[in-house]
Amino acid sequence: MTQMNRRDLLAGAGALGLAAALPGYARAAGSLTAAIYPGTWEEAYRGVVAPILKKNFGVDVAFDALFAVDQVAKVRAARGVPPFDCFVLDPGPAAAAMQAGLFEPIDIKKLSNAAKVPKGLITSHAVTCNAQVVGIAYNPKKFPNPPKTWADLFKSPYVERLGLTGFQTTFGTVSLIEMAKAFGGSEADMEPIFKALKEAVPKVAAISTPAALPGLFQQGQVDIMYGNTNTVAILKGRGVDIAYIAPESGSITFQTTLHIVKGAENVDAAYKYIDTAISPEVQTALQNAPYNMVPINTETVLAPTLDIKSLDELSKMVTHDWTKINPQRAAWIERFNKEITK
Repeated sequence: MTQMNRRDLLAGAGALGLAAALPGYARAAGSLTAAIYPGTWEEAYRGVVAPILKKNFGVDVAFDALFAVDQVAKVRAARGVPPFDCFVLDPGPAAAAMQAGLFEPIDIKKLSNAAKVPKGLITSHAVTCNAQVVGIAYNPKKFPNPPKTWADLFKSPYVERLGLTGFQTTFGTVSLIEMAKAFGGSEADMEPIFKALKEAVPKVAAISTPAALPGLFQQGQVDIMYGNTNTVAILKGRGVDIAYIAPESGSITFQTTLHIVKGAENVDAAYKYIDTAISPEVQTALQNAPYNMVPINTETVLAPTLDIKSLDELSKMVTHDWTKINPQRAAWIERFNKEITK
């Protein structure tokens, strides 16, 4: 049986002069569907990106709220009939999707704001929309002399107030990799951090899911945790006593990227959506409370509430090769849940 997708139907109807009569046609001509992370990201993109996209380009965007791994799984399950036009992904899922051939190539000439994005943040199949910066968060009233290194987290008096979380998130994974390095390990040898974690478990203040950890900090049940500057800024905005410090080995950074789905129905609208997301207008709005996202547009004047003073700092931070991490990550998650969370 021959199956016609919506794009085929519109093309045929257009040839017959009937396209305008099809339900939903007017929206499809200037619209797209974009996957977005649930929570703060969805609120930010609905509240900031969508109105500016409509104002500047007359394009409507419908959002499909999904975590990164669910976006990739949904597109793979769709078998060539993309359920949405754009991904938003962190490095691990992005590397997996790239290997699976789920992205359309990026034509940089279709992005009017491309020249305002630092070199390297737009690649053949990805456009960075925001950066994340990861390090140590602590209560400055409880610890006037905060920990300086990843290894310090496992020493008194810090370890007794530490909140641990595992490898489920990007920030958790990269933080634990850097802790492994601090004890002589590496991405290929995580034994040192698992040994340190087992010794620390009886002492730590809490072992938590990533989503619950900020709440525990806000309630005073932990006073030290690892996380991104976005989380620190949000808690600080709520009046929580919290500060960020870069470990002596350096802050970690990773980028969140937008991608056009292979076979996307609304490619032109997708380019306008991506171009809007990286524009100075949107980047400036998203760095302010309550979103506190680290911008990547060089024309954006950084807000004083951010924990970086220049985008140049990003190029000096610690990064990771997710093509090496992805094959091991599921085993790390399982082992953390079995040996540490038990």
